[in-house]
Amino acid sequence: MEAHLVLLVVAFGAMPPYSGYAGETASIWFDERDREATLLGEKIETARAKLTASGISYEVQEFFCDFPWAPDLLGQRAMYADMTIIGSEMTADEDLRGFAIDGVLFHSPTPALIVPKDSSPVWPPRTVMIAWDAGQEAADAVHKALDILKAAERVHVAMVDPVALPGLQGEEPGADIATYLARQGVNVTVDVIASGKRSADEALQRHGVDISADLIVMGAYGHSRMRERIFGGVTRAMLEHAKLPIFLGR
Repeated sequence: MEAHLVLLVVAFGAMPPYSGYAGETASIWFDERDREATLLGEKIETARAKLTASGISYEVQEFFCDFPWAPDLLGQRAMYADMTIIGSEMTADEDLRGFAIDGVLFHSPTPALIVPKDSSPVWPPRTVMIAWDAGQEAADAVHKALDILKAAERVHVAMVDPVALPGLQGEEPGADIATYLARQGVNVTVDVIASGKRSADEALQRHGVDISADLIVMGAYGHSRMRERIFGGVTRAMLEHAKLPIFLGR
């Protein structure tokens, strides 16, 4: 793609100890921080060697911080990129995934590409599925992914049990977004999915596999992030059970 890669090699440090045995626990904490910093340095050198051999334009930066500051600091780095790729190792860890997605989506204007475990992304993707609900978050994701959609061979606007009502999906669900994309030169079709006894995320994941999608484009957190964390939601379920790479906007 002739892009410049900024690789963040990430380590999160343990929080300082709070106990009645301050001297002893502080010593253990300092030793652990030194071990984490040494391990981070080794990973940086390994990554730098691989990227040098690849011949691409790159830089490697270390990212060592305490958990509470991770979203702010990740967001600061993400502001200067076109897209932030969250790799499979971080995606597989629920805590790390949450920090990374919060940092990218809610502390910067940058979209995120989530790579699930055991996934081999096809780039640029030939077949793209848009998880569409006519919400602002989904629309934001579509606009941010527009160059990707234009380059794809096929784009499917997928809706689960859409409601044909003014103010929601319109009288013909999916027609408006399909018309917009077609005017942009996108080869687009509208797929209406009946959920049956499946949840919305299960229906979307299954449809993505059925149409051999290389990428899912969707908006994140249709409800408040706190509500999503407490009660779940399609966004969280899609990320937890992802089989395909997901392009997230908000």
